[in-house]
Amino acid sequence: MRKILIVGSGQSGLQLALTLQQHGYDVTMMSARTPEEIRAGWVMSTQCMFHDSLTIERSHELNLWDGKAPAITHQGLSLAGPGGDRLLNWAGEWISPAQSVDQRVKMADWLELFEQRGGKVVIHGVTTADLNALAKMYELTIVAAGKGELVQLFDRDNERSRYTRPQRALSVSYVHGAQQRPERPPGSIDVWMNNSPGTGENINIPGLTLSGACDIVFMAGIPGGDFDCFADRPGPEEIWSRQLENMRKHFPWEYERFRGAQITDGRGTLVGGYTPVVRNPVGELPSGQIVMGMADVVVANDPVTGQGSNNAARCAEYYLRGILDHGDGPFDRDWMRQTFESYWDHAQWVTKFTNTMLEPPPEHVQQILGIAQENQAVADRFANGMNNPADLAEWFFEPEKFEKYLASVS
Repeated sequence: MRKILIVGSGQSGLQLALTLQQHGYDVTMMSARTPEEIRAGWVMSTQCMFHDSLTIERSHELNLWDGKAPAITHQGLSLAGPGGDRLLNWAGEWISPAQSVDQRVKMADWLELFEQRGGKVVIHGVTTADLNALAKMYELTIVAAGKGELVQLFDRDNERSRYTRPQRALSVSYVHGAQQRPERPPGSIDVWMNNSPGTGENINIPGLTLSGACDIVFMAGIPGGDFDCFADRPGPEEIWSRQLENMRKHFPWEYERFRGAQITDGRGTLVGGYTPVVRNPVGELPSGQIVMGMADVVVANDPVTGQGSNNAARCAEYYLRGILDHGDGPFDRDWMRQTFESYWDHAQWVTKFTNTMLEPPPEHVQQILGIAQENQAVADRFANGMNNPADLAEWFFEPEKFEKYLASVS
């Protein structure tokens, strides 16, 4: 039975640990917090899992929230114009529902499940010095903790990384009490992106949190603009108050929906920002022992396209297949690089899509978003690009491919 150490109890680390456990591997999971501490902590992210990622979870019987989390059926987009008008307002339908589960709920439940099934869990924050001593006890060590000093073990891939600073100032509030979107059919459950050119994005996600169904209000502000207003690290109520004020100013239709809402709990907010980056998958410890990075450790995209948890689920599945197919072979540098490259075949399109949405849109992308207002096929295909960004390479990124696609649906 091969011994594997996984450091980091997020989507990718726990999913890989649980699936390797199902195949008889001797897996040790290191988590900085207990399940109880995770549930009692601050929200960790936004997340919206799309069809393909949910299918992966279901194939391993890890779908513990089907029927509990809201089933999200559409991706909407509104473009703000001057004076509070909407220049665009449309929704594309996903091939099957998405769902968003507060990671305080999901990761705590999965960590308990791993222990219940006989998995070994060590509750301890891990430093480079700790890992230097621990890694030699295992045949493979995987670092799945996307923040902290362990990330520094993995060098930046300069050819695949475009940015050297954060592209958005991020703020999140989990709230109860939002009103139904009035222009949508009663009972509609949609993710909605609102864009204010030159200022940033406001993305609203129906979700499941500790206290039940909720809405997640996510703002991504261009540095120096109105949404970049949290450098003083205010408390939860003040974060929500500033988000509401920005909605009132830039997205009055959303302000009307959320003006009576309240944050779900005293730790239901988050502010921050990070630099999108791609890193080399092999890290070397002072001892010379090598370790492998996964998910956000090696491919960290801005959350504006909602790909983080989906990337993590896909990465865990690629790594699982790489480990199973490798049999008794050594987990050496070549294997680590090859396994990562199989994941990069997917992740490259996520990175390209996210970077495209962070920049001022080229003329043909503006045309796409405008045509989607009148052409449901275009709206639906764009929405489903969230689930499968590789499909965007067939029609979205280059104007020539879009013209060919548009001719086929006109």
